[in-house]
Amino acid sequence: MWRRPQRAAGITGPVIPPRGGGSGVDPASINDDKALRHSAVWACRRLRANLISTMPVDVFRRIQGIQVEMPKPPVLIEPGGKRWRWIPWAHASQWELDGSGNAIGLITEVNALGLPARIDLYPSAVCSVRKRKGETEPRYKIDGKEYTADKVWHEVQYPVPGLPVGLSPIAYAAWSISEGLSMQQFALDWFGGAGVPKARLKHTQRRVDTKEAGIMKDRHNAAIRNGDLFVHGVDWEYDFMQAQQAGMEFIDGRRINVPDIARYFDCPVDLIEAAVSAPGSLTYQTAVTRNLQFLIMALGPAIIRREDAWSAGLLPRPRYVKLNTDALLRMDPETQAKVIDLRIKNRTLTVTKAREFYNEPPLTPGEIAEFETLFGAPRTQPTTAAAADARAQMSDQVNPLSAVPYDNSAAWAAAYGEGTL
Repeated sequence: MWRRPQRAAGITGPVIPPRGGGSGVDPASINDDKALRHSAVWACRRLRANLISTMPVDVFRRIQGIQVEMPKPPVLIEPGGKRWRWIPWAHASQWELDGSGNAIGLITEVNALGLPARIDLYPSAVCSVRKRKGETEPRYKIDGKEYTADKVWHEVQYPVPGLPVGLSPIAYAAWSISEGLSMQQFALDWFGGAGVPKARLKHTQRRVDTKEAGIMKDRHNAAIRNGDLFVHGVDWEYDFMQAQQAGMEFIDGRRINVPDIARYFDCPVDLIEAAVSAPGSLTYQTAVTRNLQFLIMALGPAIIRREDAWSAGLLPRPRYVKLNTDALLRMDPETQAKVIDLRIKNRTLTVTKAREFYNEPPLTPGEIAEFETLFGAPRTQPTTAAAADARAQMSDQVNPLSAVPYDNSAAWAAAYGEGTL
């Protein structure tokens, strides 16, 4: 059986209409395009695709246990040709993974090693997958044409046993998405004048028979349906029975719906600028702490899956791909400067590398001479015994939890001098 990765198959059932009448949005009608009309769906997919696609991608291999950076092959620079360089290609494929759970493309060029050199991505809506019992590899139908597995690039985000395709967040979130879109439709009807909360039209002077009640109801409905005024005499009383209650239920529904959708896309609700309820809210000391928690708990697994897929499918062994997540963990300028200064003093970072971080060239002889004029020439290196004493003194000042020295200024001054660059 052909399976479309993006289909919301099996989602059926009654649709509860919004308060005030009218029709809601059927969950069975939810597809990728309609789901994007919900701002939470758009925000979650935008955030994940933006972050993953803009992380620098590097290639490494291990030589005698040491990680050595290798040159990137063309497929990691222009995977879809000159008009589809790495960032838009990675963004488009991540967008599909977060929508249908699958990213599918045709391998249109291979290199001398037989590995993909160009992959033309296709939307999941035009792709189908079939794997019959006993077959080892699935077959693909893309834009109406059938292809074998060796001609197709297929990444899966949420794999499950027995299925050649990944699970679709859109399909499983269809009920929540339809609920949110139904509330939006209700708001449009309300502010457009076509929807009114349940109310009561009461004759205060006498009992009204069924025929007259029907006539007054028809007059009332005809008036509000066209956005017109409903006119009645002093003997009629029009009461909005549930206007305030309906309004509060609508606001609460919108507030609850967004976190419910965000869970399906593994995206914290506070990062898409949605309201967070006070009892369940979390506070973070710095933005770095928040981003680190997001990276570990939500985005990290998606990154590792993509690194594994690219390493296995695009590179010859033993090379492997790594995405540089440092961009997500950028510190504020003051904290970053302190960290760099500490690393230079602890001999884990050179001045040249530190200047490169700030897009500065290496120090020239003239600049070094100017530093010596201002701060004095560096002292000569200490003897082995003096260096050992300094290290022993510093080891006593190391935080056992983080392995970061508390304050080694005195030790380094004794060992290397105040004027060391």
